[in-house]
Amino acid sequence: MEATVAVRRAPAAGSMRRWWSAMGATGGAVIALVILVLANAIFTPNFATTGNFWNVLFQLSVTLLVAVGMTLVIATGGIDLSVGSVMAISAAVAAVTVDQGLVIAIPLALLAGAAVGLLNGAFVSTFKVQAIVVTLATLLAGRGLAQVINRDGALITINDPGFLVLGRGHIGPVPVQVLIAAAVVALGIFVLRSTPFGRYVLAAGGNPAAARLAGVPVNRTVITVYVMSGMLAALAGLVEASRLGASAAARIGQGAELDAIAAVVVGGTLLSGGRATMMGTVVGALIMQVIATSFNMLLIPYAWALAFKALIILFAVYLQLPRRV
Repeated sequence: MEATVAVRRAPAAGSMRRWWSAMGATGGAVIALVILVLANAIFTPNFATTGNFWNVLFQLSVTLLVAVGMTLVIATGGIDLSVGSVMAISAAVAAVTVDQGLVIAIPLALLAGAAVGLLNGAFVSTFKVQAIVVTLATLLAGRGLAQVINRDGALITINDPGFLVLGRGHIGPVPVQVLIAAAVVALGIFVLRSTPFGRYVLAAGGNPAAARLAGVPVNRTVITVYVMSGMLAALAGLVEASRLGASAAARIGQGAELDAIAAVVVGGTLLSGGRATMMGTVVGALIMQVIATSFNMLLIPYAWALAFKALIILFAVYLQLPRRV
């Protein structure tokens, strides 16, 4: 009887995967997002309002900045766990240098993120250390470094009006950080779809050996995507510090790596590399933010939102598993 039940259930799982492949991972994520939005519009009070629409985009912006870089890293078959710590480092650098002017503080903060990314990329591509090991080490070291820069973890307030525009300013009804995130996403789509570098990224993740034989500079490509991930995480740290009006090394960027990875995976980018979709990342980030927002509006404890997000991630990873013949 057990053997019969197992045989009957197998086609259902297989048909789900075939449907997912036919739709495309991003298409499936879009359908899931539409269902979530419609359900919340019906059952969650005040969800379908203009104010909540801007709130969702506002909360989403920082995650998107990190997720664009994470998409490129995962497309090469890697992972970057250090992005949250890089956010904290860039915020700390900006806080202690902002008195010298934005033309010094902002470039230094971005360069700090690029330096961490360069370190990650060099170890992954040149020394062949597993990305999860390298970036876990820089995650831990980076958080400690941020606290050292931040004067032993002290809260440093930032009052520069120009700096505060990044996270608090508006152009009309649109928050500045939403515009920044939109510009970064648009640039990410262009790079991935329309440039030789985008093709190098997918080739390096799909089959590195074949890519090298075809003349693709695999090592340079891998280093570049980690540098880009570091710089985008640093930009996210600047936006977050601007929104808070302070640098808090122990708080800024906490869990950012998990939110970004979730957005990328749910959106349809393969964890094994070789396939990536920037629009899918946007959809995945929206799904995660809608869940968090709706649970908050329904006064459901955030722990349940985390559990629900985890189930969605596991389901997305399951759908990426290769089919058994």
